[in-house]
Amino acid sequence: MTLIAENPTTTGDLFDRHRVIDVDTHLTEPPDTWTRSFPASLHDKVPHIERVDGRDTWMVNGERIGSPGFYSMAGHDGIMPASIPDTYDDIAPAMYDANARLEFLDREGIDAQILYPNVGGFGNGYFLRLGDRELVAQCVRAYNDFLTDWCSADRDRLIPITALPFWDLDLALEELQRCIDMGHRAVNFCNQPQDYGMPALAHPHWDPIWATAQEAGIPVNFHVGGGSMGTQFEDTAGMGWMTNFAKVSSLIFMDNMRCMADLIFGGVCHRFPDLKLVSVESGAGWIPAAMETFDWQWLNGGPRLEHPEYDLLPSEYFRRQVYGCFWFETQAALDAIAKYPDNIMFETDYPHPTCQHPGPQTPAQRPRDYAQALFADVPDDVTAKVLSGNAARVYGL
Repeated sequence: MTLIAENPTTTGDLFDRHRVIDVDTHLTEPPDTWTRSFPASLHDKVPHIERVDGRDTWMVNGERIGSPGFYSMAGHDGIMPASIPDTYDDIAPAMYDANARLEFLDREGIDAQILYPNVGGFGNGYFLRLGDRELVAQCVRAYNDFLTDWCSADRDRLIPITALPFWDLDLALEELQRCIDMGHRAVNFCNQPQDYGMPALAHPHWDPIWATAQEAGIPVNFHVGGGSMGTQFEDTAGMGWMTNFAKVSSLIFMDNMRCMADLIFGGVCHRFPDLKLVSVESGAGWIPAAMETFDWQWLNGGPRLEHPEYDLLPSEYFRRQVYGCFWFETQAALDAIAKYPDNIMFETDYPHPTCQHPGPQTPAQRPRDYAQALFADVPDDVTAKVLSGNAARVYGL
């Protein structure tokens, strides 16, 4: 498979004038992510790589649970599912090797990246596929240990985000504190825990998580696709796999709109006024419309009669402590930035199929080229907030 060669960094553009913090990227887990932490007798029971029909495949107990090629499409010359990188030899080292990632950041003019998982799921629920709960807990801890080590290549530029075993509150609190002590800057939480038989986000069940994060000063992040994807990727209408994938990739933004509604209407923002909450890889264009809608229904539907303690409108709670991020929108992003300049952050989604690191069959631009065009008429102080200042404040960078 052919990888697109990176262009040399240009000089004097937006990325040279501003420190750029990319708040949503993914780490293609290397083959030994879990096996390095377990004895050989357990290697078959934890995620490990096997070569199946010529393709590197994540396996557990003889069952396929994914392939690194699906997560590693930046610069690839094909489109899923017809063509993905088959093996690690076909995947750019920057996707799985820390030192290569730092070199990539230097070439792209990006100062730091927040790192999300793949195999365990965007909300960590995929770990439950492993079955035995004690083994699942060990695998979550092993992933967080691996990520801590991986980011030690440069702790100021590679930012670990805790995978949380949300299905066990005591274990989750223990793991959250352990990772905070190891220097993690944020926690990745399931955006739809009810999909896994757990209470919804607004339920007081989760208050100990919010309290711990607030006390530690770290944000709680909600990545799209963090709940169960269920049957969404089943093409029941016969429209075609790629067409259905494009549809689902668009509609999952709305899961995070629902997530933000749960947090605001459910009083989480009110009960934890210093807690930072981040909607990840869900775009930004919907935010102004959603907040206007939330405010109208809030005033029209009577929440303050049931909760006289609520002292702000939804848009005011959002402005105080909630954040969104974007990576491809144009006018929609500009509208969100104009309305909420202190709440919008920049991401690239590298190296996922929808990321801003193009291959020959994608309209994506290099991040610096996209940003240069997008921010052409945006005041420089606002540009600085969106590219770095807001993220630096949220993640303590």
